[in-house]
Amino acid sequence: MAHLTPAQYDALERAIAHASRIVVMRRGTEYVIVPRRLRTDGRHEIIEATNPTTGDALSFSLDDIDTVHIVR
Repeated sequence: MAHLTPAQYDALERAIAHASRIVVMRRGTEYVIVPRRLRTDGRHEIIEATNPTTGDALSFSLDDIDTVHIVR
């Protein structure tokens, strides 16, 4: 998923602002994370997040993500 829709970007930005959980599916594995920021690295957009259970830092390139869902 190289590109998010405008609605998905808005939902991701709200999740970052409110420290809400999101579900990311990458290569068949589901991750529940709390996104901290969205940044660019060259031509790639990166979600920097933490695992809500362990507090471990995680990074996901939007190019590698299959789906993104906001947990409400």
